[in-house]
Amino acid sequence: MKKMTSLLLSLLLAVQVVLLAGCATRPSESATLYDLGPLHAKQTGTLPSLPPLSIADIQSPAWMDSTTFYFRLNYANDQQPRPYAHARWIEPPAQLLLQHLKSRIAQAGGVVLPASDGALNIPVLRLEADDFTQSFDAPARSTAHVGLRASLYKGRTLIAQKSFLREAPAPSADAAGGAKALATAGDAAIADLIMWLGTLNLK
Repeated sequence: MKKMTSLLLSLLLAVQVVLLAGCATRPSESATLYDLGPLHAKQTGTLPSLPPLSIADIQSPAWMDSTTFYFRLNYANDQQPRPYAHARWIEPPAQLLLQHLKSRIAQAGGVVLPASDGALNIPVLRLEADDFTQSFDAPARSTAHVGLRASLYKGRTLIAQKSFLREAPAPSADAAGGAKALATAGDAAIADLIMWLGTLNLK
């Protein structure tokens, strides 16, 4: 009887520990999710219509390969990216940029094909995302930074390569302001990229 009672007490204690651990790891507040917002037709009017182009998956550093929303305090330590506790991207930033790029090209009348069709003598665009952060120069002032590097290939031959850097001031000193500024800077970098592609021989 004593052994049975001891066993039951041990089981109850184990269950209590598990329940307490679950409460400790459950977030106290759900994260607000952000993306780059809807595409506006008026921003596409001046972009060139591109001939068929394949776009490979965008590459990014490991810290960007997640939905974590990062910012920097340049006035404290600009070498330390910090994550917002209750704000996240709905997808990794590189994927959000890639989706907007494809949509912008299509809106302008261009043709985007899967990278697997690159064997059909169609140029392949390879992209690397270098930066996608909100940086604070002061507690109430921040700027969004977006960096892309594009390489255009025909087969295994590199045709052209260029980097695109864009900045935009955040309308508010928080994640919501950073998300708006990053969307603005990202769209500007994408527009620059499409304009550059329009100057190249893609046929």
